[in-house]
Amino acid sequence: MSNLHVIVAGGGLGGLALAQGLRRAGVSVAVYEKDASASFRNQGYRIRINSDGIAGLRAVLTPQAYEVFVATAGMPGPRMDTLDHQLNVVHPQNLPADPGLPGGGHLAVNRMTLRQILLSGLADSVHFGAQFTHYTTDLSGTVTAHFADGSTAVGDVLVGADGVNSATRRQYLPRAQVMDAGLRLLYGKIPFVGQEARALVPPELLGLWTTVVGPGRRFVGLAPVQYREPMHKVTARLAPDIELQAESDYVTCVFGARQEQFPCTDAELFAMNGEELQALTLSLLEGWHPQMRQIVSGQDPASIFPVSVRSSVPVAAWETTAVTLLGDAVHVMSPAIGVGANTALRDARVLAARLAEAAGGRPLHEALHAYESEMLGYGFDAVRESAKRGHDLVGQNPLPVPEG
Repeated sequence: MSNLHVIVAGGGLGGLALAQGLRRAGVSVAVYEKDASASFRNQGYRIRINSDGIAGLRAVLTPQAYEVFVATAGMPGPRMDTLDHQLNVVHPQNLPADPGLPGGGHLAVNRMTLRQILLSGLADSVHFGAQFTHYTTDLSGTVTAHFADGSTAVGDVLVGADGVNSATRRQYLPRAQVMDAGLRLLYGKIPFVGQEARALVPPELLGLWTTVVGPGRRFVGLAPVQYREPMHKVTARLAPDIELQAESDYVTCVFGARQEQFPCTDAELFAMNGEELQALTLSLLEGWHPQMRQIVSGQDPASIFPVSVRSSVPVAAWETTAVTLLGDAVHVMSPAIGVGANTALRDARVLAARLAEAAGGRPLHEALHAYESEMLGYGFDAVRESAKRGHDLVGQNPLPVPEG
């Protein structure tokens, strides 16, 4: 099917990575994103990129864009320690490092920077302000995507990359469930520029990810993003056509607890401003080591926002059609092992390769089935592993026991 055209609903990291891979393979693609622009809302800060994510980005990006990704990534090493609330190390951990990968396969990346890299070269393919609502198919198998403004788009394949609240999944796979994991997270950033800021967080808390767990399984997660070169110098040296916003070093600081640990309803929690969320966090850290309270006090209040942790419930394989799913739309998971974005990037690499095969003559149904068979294996394995670690460490709700 040499004239294959792919519609992607959703312009997050996974959807954009898929579009990059398809463009690189010469496959026609159009991405439709409901947000008005790439910077319309806060979508998080630091994300961990592991070997799967690195392999995915290396496969889908142009060589120049991939080099920009590597040059803008922090390399904090493989340490992922767990401490108690008095800062005693209770579980030191060093992940295996791969000397053949940048940073040994352990990178800390600013989400917005990565999104800007993934948007590079796609200006004519990404359509913002397009809220996907549903799809229809005709007897020939052609898929028509429908949007809230009444517009439509026609293609040979529809990929639902529209996140945890996926409209594609609701229509295509209504039996698939997304459960409340019982945790609420308050994400924030600590500016990490200047001696005073750097004195706030000691080096032993600046590994790839550090978890500090206290009474009631309340916890604080810390992870640095430290740049090795200013953004404008990176792009001037490697890819002048890629535009990146200037960024300064920071430490992601995440407070989390089970929902019932918060002295307020979800509605009240999600209505709070940054100053109120910071004050709430400090009230829930009474009795913790003074240094941890100082660290949380160092957050920029304007950066703090709440998140409900949710998880997909693994489902059995479905009958392959011209509609498929990618990333959080199919296998959203808790951040307990930090592989959600990496799994979406792996999806993008695998699906781009299979669709390129379809464009080269492989039957489309066969190519999509091959993607789904592989994705459902590693995707739901990651969901299960994330749920288990989240349950064991901080009391996340366990996944339901499969029937039978």
